Amino acid sequence: MDTISEYLCHEWVDEVFVKISETEPYPQKLIDEIITMGLTVHLSLGEMEKSLSGKNFIEKIGGYSVITSSINTASPKQLLYKRLMDIAGGIVGCLLTVILIIVIGPMIYIKSPGPIFFSQVRIGKNGKKFKIYKFRSMYMDAEERKAELMSQNKMEGLMFKMDYDPRIIGSEKKDKNGNPKGIGNFIRKTSLDEFPQFWNVLKGDMSLVGTRPPTVDEWEKYELHHRSRMSIKPGITGMWQASGRSDITDFEEVVKLDTEYIENWSIGLDCRILLKTVRSVVKSEGSV
Repeated sequence: MDTISEYLCHEWVDEVFVKISETEPYPQKLIDEIITMGLTVHLSLGEMEKSLSGKNFIEKIGGYSVITSSINTASPKQLLYKRLMDIAGGIVGCLLTVILIIVIGPMIYIKSPGPIFFSQVRIGKNGKKFKIYKFRSMYMDAEERKAELMSQNKMEGLMFKMDYDPRIIGSEKKDKNGNPKGIGNFIRKTSLDEFPQFWNVLKGDMSLVGTRPPTVDEWEKYELHHRSRMSIKPGITGMWQASGRSDITDFEEVVKLDTEYIENWSIGLDCRILLKTVRSVVKSEGSV
């Protein structure tokens, strides 16, 4: 069972169907782990008397009557409303991105010759890989230098973040208080570097509001309970960004906030998070 759980934790899996005979032992531990990972599990009604955590409902799949359990059971209508909101926001965001390309694109290139966009493979809903886009705020060798800076990581757990990152374009320029003031720090502090992600939203890889998409190396180190945060589409912003952004340094706290968002999701909650994010960006409380 441990092998099955490990496989599910690090692969692109949307749902799990469980059909066992009366002569086989009931895999309670496996069922609990599947739900902990945020996956939807369909269990044959013959095993309905067994306890299931999460939100349960009965449906028909492949000719079988099953009881389905998941930490998130948004209805098709709710998901449609969320997608329509994403499309509307994605169109507006992409139009604004075109303007930003004209304004800050040349500034990025002049300070650090090379592509003005940064792309990277990230992990999306249920383990699906996709390519995320941002305005490039770091020098071209940023990824190669990450390993040598890991000792300065201020995050506890499977995320990387540091104060005064020397890989950021123009970080050597300081203001009178000693704070970096280059173009890279400016677009990160104002979250302008995130705008190309509206294209990811329009494509359907991401949502306006969701969880932060992990890098492949972060994903490979996930424990079972970490995977639950990937049971929905990743977002440009989310519960933890709106709740603390630069202040949160514990990855387990990020997971806790993401799980809270998934279990209590609504269109109203998305709207509140978007408003909080806009206020935080306007007040320059750190990058998303």
